[in-house]
Amino acid sequence: MTAQSVSLNRRLILEAPVQVADGSGGFDEVWQALGTLWAEIRPRSGRVATGEAGAVSVSGFRITVRAAPVGHSSRPVPSQRFVLGARTFRIESVTEQEPRGLYLICEAEEELAA
Repeated sequence: MTAQSVSLNRRLILEAPVQVADGSGGFDEVWQALGTLWAEIRPRSGRVATGEAGAVSVSGFRITVRAAPVGHSSRPVPSQRFVLGARTFRIESVTEQEPRGLYLICEAEEELAA
């Protein structure tokens, strides 16, 4: 895929996990929105896995976004997620698409109850 063939046509919300006190001396994990990014989403392979409530369908996606400097809040990192409506894509890895660093490739997974 070349930089010219990227079509950023999906508006995604980038979210990060945050721990908040649960009022009982423990913590809950909630998701905090960091901002909106335009992206291209391309499907990869899928598989069936076992989740907490039984079988889940796990689908892989390659999500391309505009690059941002390392450490900037708009640069995705593993453990964050993208949200598109009711869908969530957990970010597994992030790398530059090409040497000029105009775009980032995020390998992500979406889980659905099977």
